[in-house]
Amino acid sequence: MKAFSFTGAVLCFLMLSQGAAAQAKLINILDEEVQREIQILKQQEMPVYYISYRVDETTGYNISALFGSLIYSDGSRRRSLTVTVRVGSPALDNFHLLHDDTDYAGYAEMDLPYGDEPPAVKQVLWMATHEAYQQAVSRMTKVKTHTAVKVEEEDRTVDFVLENPNVFMDPVLDPREIKFDIPAWESRLKKCTAAFLKDPAIFYGSGWAGYSITRKYFVSSQGDKIAQNTVTANAGFYGIIKTQDGMEMPLVNTYFAFRPEGLPSDKAMLNDVTTLVNNLVVLKNAPIAEPYSGPALLSGKAAAVFFHEILGHRIEGFRMKNENDAQTLKKKINELVLPATFNIYCDPQMKKFAGQDLKGYYLFDDQGTKGQKVPIVESGVLKNFLMSRTPINGFPKSNGHGRAQAGFQPVSRQSNLVVETMQPKTKEELRAELMKQTKEQNKPYGYLIEEVVGGFTQVGRFMPNAFNVVPTLVYRVYTDGRPDEVVRGVDMIGTPLSMFSQIDQAGGKSEIFNGICGAESGGVPIAAICPMLLVKIIETQKKVKSQERPFILSRPDNTD
Repeated sequence: MKAFSFTGAVLCFLMLSQGAAAQAKLINILDEEVQREIQILKQQEMPVYYISYRVDETTGYNISALFGSLIYSDGSRRRSLTVTVRVGSPALDNFHLLHDDTDYAGYAEMDLPYGDEPPAVKQVLWMATHEAYQQAVSRMTKVKTHTAVKVEEEDRTVDFVLENPNVFMDPVLDPREIKFDIPAWESRLKKCTAAFLKDPAIFYGSGWAGYSITRKYFVSSQGDKIAQNTVTANAGFYGIIKTQDGMEMPLVNTYFAFRPEGLPSDKAMLNDVTTLVNNLVVLKNAPIAEPYSGPALLSGKAAAVFFHEILGHRIEGFRMKNENDAQTLKKKINELVLPATFNIYCDPQMKKFAGQDLKGYYLFDDQGTKGQKVPIVESGVLKNFLMSRTPINGFPKSNGHGRAQAGFQPVSRQSNLVVETMQPKTKEELRAELMKQTKEQNKPYGYLIEEVVGGFTQVGRFMPNAFNVVPTLVYRVYTDGRPDEVVRGVDMIGTPLSMFSQIDQAGGKSEIFNGICGAESGGVPIAAICPMLLVKIIETQKKVKSQERPFILSRPDNTD
């Protein structure tokens, strides 16, 4: 396996090196074709006024292991094209929101050749543009009918903002700069995932590591010509344990850096996996938590996910234009939404925080706009929304947050969300305040939510406008002096406005949650940064539980 994996990596490097010239030429090929297409299509009966080409070229290597053995070690490469075609005019085009229609608005995705031969690349561009144009014409017909027969919309701003073009070229990255020792990582993952064999109730114990080099191109008929590089390295461990009553409880540790050498050492990872396994064993015998309403402390990571879900998705500007969205914060600009000690901002240009790499970093968004720092909440007062090139009332321009996964169309999304407090408390002060509020509410215990695996939120009008944060490691903090006790089966739930009013105090030292956020424009990398948080009242419900009995057969390695 090692010899094969190493050979695969060398071949991968050779392919990249030979493709450097193609990458240098590609931006010009894209520009030539987009200018040819716009000249023809703007003369049609349904004229095109804007075309953009996005190309995501990603090359990487990934390794995974399960219970001490390798299950995958290989390289990958893909070059993906996403075409956007807009017909009509910026005031009214085929991307205009139709609240009872979800047809494609006018875009196409195709794989693009790796070579530098203009005829081959332009052939794909031509076919994809034709497909997108056909969709755009069909959708524009619906848009015109919709606006003629439906009630007048509350937000009558234009559909798209044409901006001054940007030109930016990152140098083509030499992949030999990436130091990723495949045999060493294979050995590390085998050693670390063997730790999951400790307890026979652990039925899944995996680890993974890898890196990717992504070169993103953006070319538009307005004259944008952007090529930017992103290198990411990821690793993590994931285990699941099953109790006698059938509940399955996962724990996960993930790591992120911009280069493989930025990931933790072998010793640090093994220590983390050992702690993770020990916590799984504790969870196996932990009591089930009953539904709860009362005070809680959230660790920095848990609080980061909490703010990402309850606030982050509700400051994405395009939602203020969608009348199917609950638009929780639409009318609250310049109103107090959080305690006056809180400041929140989004900054995609921030590459590190406290020495740690941030996954939500980028220079230009997926509409060719430079990413900007956006003050969201100042002294508790809501000030801004995250904007793409789709304007809303009071916010006529993009602030560089139009983002999308390859193959999706950009909408306004989060980048690096940072929560700060002007009156930081120590962990001991927050814990003392937790005890005080727990006693005042006549509760025998409060909660300490230490680890979360993620969350989700509902922002529409047809379902309750609520959120769910998914904790994996939760402690009861007793008021009578008993030691903290791990409990299982907790889901944290609530509605945003009521939860905003319960946010009380925060600590000084922040923690980082690096992840992938999935929403309308696909999965985009984000980071959320927050200190420990005290919430006066949270609500929890019982976690969904498997109805399957524990395994009849013991795990094969268990000889007891």
